[in-house]
Amino acid sequence: MTSHTVDGKTDLPWSMDAIRYSDIARDAVEDDALLFQIVASASFIEITSDLYTENLIEYFRDDPELVDWLAQHWEPEELQHGAALKRYVETAWPEFDWQRAYAGFFAEYSRCCSLENLAPTRALEMVARCVVETGTASFYRMLAEAAPEPILHQIASNIAADEVRHYKNFYYFFRRYRASEHPGRTAVLKTLWDRAQEVDTEDAYIAFKHVFRVSNPEAEFQPADYETFRTGVRRMGREYFPYGMALKMFLKPLGLAPAIGRMVLPSAAAATRFLILR
Repeated sequence: MTSHTVDGKTDLPWSMDAIRYSDIARDAVEDDALLFQIVASASFIEITSDLYTENLIEYFRDDPELVDWLAQHWEPEELQHGAALKRYVETAWPEFDWQRAYAGFFAEYSRCCSLENLAPTRALEMVARCVVETGTASFYRMLAEAAPEPILHQIASNIAADEVRHYKNFYYFFRRYRASEHPGRTAVLKTLWDRAQEVDTEDAYIAFKHVFRVSNPEAEFQPADYETFRTGVRRMGREYFPYGMALKMFLKPLGLAPAIGRMVLPSAAAATRFLILR
């Protein structure tokens, strides 16, 4: 299994050492099955960031600026997200065997993470990354707002801020590649739409499945269990999801003039709501 560590990195924007895990109010979260499933599943995905970082580094191997940022900043920050969430799970729900569940997730998910899943051009891959960062930044902003416990609020807020900054970096590289590759707006829109439909599907399904199996050893996992989980997340999203922020981030790569942006806003808002809560 791949080794995941953030040791030796001194330039992270925040430190796990500043989080008072001993102060977690366990009574506020220990019986919240949905919250447990959300945080545990997210920890699996985040702590496996090195797999898709390797794919991106290979894809952009002759772009030293991007490769350096991916290796020295993006990957260690993403790995810290996973480590912070893992420690939260192990502190708030100590009866859950995180390592055993993660081992099952990694064995299955690692077979799905390949270069073939990347976009056909570099500019469009940066568009795809902007969509992913839109989804993660919005998700963690939602989790921070919905968190019934201060330490989880702090962790989710830290992660959300990182993801917004990651979005800005991917957008910077998108603009750089757009200047040389000149992708049409139709191609950008198609990439936005296609990637948005894929966000939080396969990886989230696999993560939830292994969380469920280990936390419910007496039950056989069924797809209906994941649908029940998604219903709970949608219910949370209706109250806490930052639609305005997500919509602005989602549309930005299109480079729409302000007047056109205002015209498409209603339909884009409806599409964003559909994609997030479908």
